Amino acid sequence: MNQDLTKLAQIRCFLLDMDGTVYLGEKLLPGAQRFLDLLEQKNIRHLFLTNNSSRHARQYAEKLRRLGIDAREESIFTSGEATAIYLKRAKPGARLYVVGTDDLIEEMTSNGFIVTEKEIDTVVLGFDTTLTYEKLVKLCDFVRSGKPYIATHPDINCPTENGFIPDIGSVIALVRSSTGRDPDVIIGKPNKPIVDAIVEKINIPVNQIAMVGDRLYTDIAMGNTGITTILVLSGETGLEDLADSPFKPDYTVQDLAELAKLFGEIGE
Repeated sequence: MNQDLTKLAQIRCFLLDMDGTVYLGEKLLPGAQRFLDLLEQKNIRHLFLTNNSSRHARQYAEKLRRLGIDAREESIFTSGEATAIYLKRAKPGARLYVVGTDDLIEEMTSNGFIVTEKEIDTVVLGFDTTLTYEKLVKLCDFVRSGKPYIATHPDINCPTENGFIPDIGSVIALVRSSTGRDPDVIIGKPNKPIVDAIVEKINIPVNQIAMVGDRLYTDIAMGNTGITTILVLSGETGLEDLADSPFKPDYTVQDLAELAKLFGEIGE
């Protein structure tokens, strides 16, 4: 573990991955509540961050509250919200063809976009658990015709309590095979657009933000954007995985309990 606390001492906002970091399935992981209490004591902000664009922030807030964490909807940041922020800057009020759940469509319409299948400006591909072949055909038609093409995040699979299910990255591969095109922009972790959206939302510079998560290729890869990264070993990554990974965390801890202990030492 890197014991130099210099980077940690300057953090004013922690971005917390959820599954594998704060909870595992329906079980709160060790130290989660203690770490959040410590942040409140130190007046340090936090956001619960997820690449999953199929659910609205309120659903994550409800789950966290069910597990005993007093989470507000505004403390959840999804790749769907990040996509809306990106598009509001690039194409305010645009007409969108959205391949996504009702929650993602709600995210777009509540931000002033028109979701339609006619005379569209941009295609938005999200993690769509309601995907149909008809949606795929329309998606490929629009992409093939050259319409701007945005994806909410890059994850190939989504972990569930029963194993993995295909995520948006699998659909991106299908669309590429059919049309020869990849998305023009991918918003979610570990890409810069989600970091830009977070900075816009919280008004804190990148060098004062830390990402805490259990995935090397999404959470820890965010270090390429200038964010401080903290790997927790409470999820899918083990110490043995670090050796061959191009993504190296600034800090490695067993879980949020160890991070709370480490962060609590600052200023003592």
